[in-house]
Amino acid sequence: MKSKLPLIARVLLGLVFFVFGLMGLLKLIPTPPDLPERLMTFNKGLEATVYFMPFLKLTETICGLLLLIGMWVPLALVILAPIVLNIFLVHTFMEPSGLPLAIIIGLLLVYLAFFSAPYSPSVKQLFRRK
Repeated sequence: MKSKLPLIARVLLGLVFFVFGLMGLLKLIPTPPDLPERLMTFNKGLEATVYFMPFLKLTETICGLLLLIGMWVPLALVILAPIVLNIFLVHTFMEPSGLPLAIIIGLLLVYLAFFSAPYSPSVKQLFRRK
């Protein structure tokens, strides 16, 4: 019997990025007023570029959709890796209350990219020595 764990992990990660990416893209999530000052400054800097936040949310939405439909999953995982790392670092250094979710997202991505049979061989090719 084939393990359902990669499917469950892929759908969970896909849902997180598709839903939050789409909600951010459509500006359905207001910025909480009680964010730490450093995080507010960080967010304002990203928003001041005008292009970055829409680009980030569009990338999250597209990659989340790719994960949900199971298309180009290794590519979506590679694209999401620096986003997940940044989410983890932001919550580690600026807003620790979001750290549990950041860790779960990171574990799902690492599992899919390096330990799940359907996707890890493709991702591991990137780290192969010639």
